[in-house]
Amino acid sequence: MTSARRTLIDPKTTPYYHCMARCVRRAFLCGEDHLTGKSFEHRKSWVVERLEELSSVFGIEVCAYAVMSNHYHVVLYVDSEKCSAWSTEEVLRRWVCLFSGPLLVQRFLSSLVTSKAELDRVNEFAREYRQRLQSISWFMRCLNENLARRANEEDSCKGRFWEGRFKSQALLDDAALLSCMAYVDLNPVRAGVSELPEDSDFTSLQQRINQWKRSCARATNRQPKNIKPFRIQGQRQELAIPFALVDYMELVDWSGRAIRDDKRGSIPASVPPILSRLDINPDEWLYTLRPSGFGFIRAVGRVENLLSYARKLGQQWVHGLKASDRLFAR
Repeated sequence: MTSARRTLIDPKTTPYYHCMARCVRRAFLCGEDHLTGKSFEHRKSWVVERLEELSSVFGIEVCAYAVMSNHYHVVLYVDSEKCSAWSTEEVLRRWVCLFSGPLLVQRFLSSLVTSKAELDRVNEFAREYRQRLQSISWFMRCLNENLARRANEEDSCKGRFWEGRFKSQALLDDAALLSCMAYVDLNPVRAGVSELPEDSDFTSLQQRINQWKRSCARATNRQPKNIKPFRIQGQRQELAIPFALVDYMELVDWSGRAIRDDKRGSIPASVPPILSRLDINPDEWLYTLRPSGFGFIRAVGRVENLLSYARKLGQQWVHGLKASDRLFAR
């Protein structure tokens, strides 16, 4: 049974969410249609460019993404604290980057509003827009509507482009965030599109690796500006993903080589230490990253966090308790 989005997404519970959207009838979003020979590969850049644009406007950061032939995955972080610190003018200027807004808002931004009644109405608009700019539902709406319009215009057709509303999962703890980001970044490897994680085009991991290589050659920033950075020593944890970038790249590389279909699947002796630090079972980790192994639906996390999340939803349990018990040591 479907649930209201407001019950599934609550930044006070966790700021991290995994979202996915799929094309209707599994039509081609990107890639090459082998039946017609027509290529839609250029549309992958649409997704990445739109994600970059929206993350610069919303109080939401992109942690990971992967663009596939008929769907995409994205892991998002809601920065409510940053949104609360924006001034009324900042909120309105951000909003009009995406929508024209009411005439009164345009007049305010041009310094033409002086009366108290008009200022009060402007402040009402700003309160509403501030909430929208930290809403994952609005973020995904602005992403999917833009992609649908462009694709339909290119195909000279009308009608529904997406299968339905986007799916979301709450990531309740650091272990859940790590496993879901790796799951997203390894999508092309699991699908057989690429052999190695660094060869996976249009993924956040490839973007991070390319930036890392450029930074080593030019002594520049080692992390991309348009996606949420990994932890840097001395930085506040909430400003970054709570892992070291090198640890994450090592883990995904190790996982990608181990879950290949043409490999036996045995675990090498050199298990990445980040799994030990987070008490994650290496065998279950590799099983979870396979297409049929991700046994979570609404939320991902340790058993106690899933049960707490269920209580907030007014339920006794949520799907994924068995998978969590196997994957995350208690």
